[in-house]
Amino acid sequence: MWDFEVSPKQSIGESVLSELQEQAEADGVALRVGVVLERDGAVLLLDRDDHAAVREQLYLPGTIVRAGEPLAAAVARAMREETGLTVADVVRHLGSFDYLDNAGKTVRREHFAVDVAAAAPVRLSNYAAYRWVPLDGELPVTKSIREILTHYRE
Repeated sequence: MWDFEVSPKQSIGESVLSELQEQAEADGVALRVGVVLERDGAVLLLDRDDHAAVREQLYLPGTIVRAGEPLAAAVARAMREETGLTVADVVRHLGSFDYLDNAGKTVRREHFAVDVAAAAPVRLSNYAAYRWVPLDGELPVTKSIREILTHYRE
């Protein structure tokens, strides 16, 4: 069914993941996932432009949730496709926010903290560069992502 086998541990609990998917379906919104990976007090952020000395906005790994795809599988796929890293555990849900996509449809982005089998090497596919940004510093992300990362630190 999927282009690679996905079976990360789910410390978060399958019922939490199922409830999030059911609520999005009931609300009639498309689902995306965002993934938070921390290493030594820093979070992995992705950069679309490797020529900018200082980027104003960096991104968390993430992806759309395909029809019929479990959330844990989407989280693992996002990390594998965008960073080459293998998710070992979906640890906890960090929150969500809704926004309008370019076509004007409502999208809900659910965010999850993960552990990976190994945090290196990072192999990018859709981004030009990555950075480990200290969580206690200035986070060059959108306000919505900053709120998710603030919740993560709590």
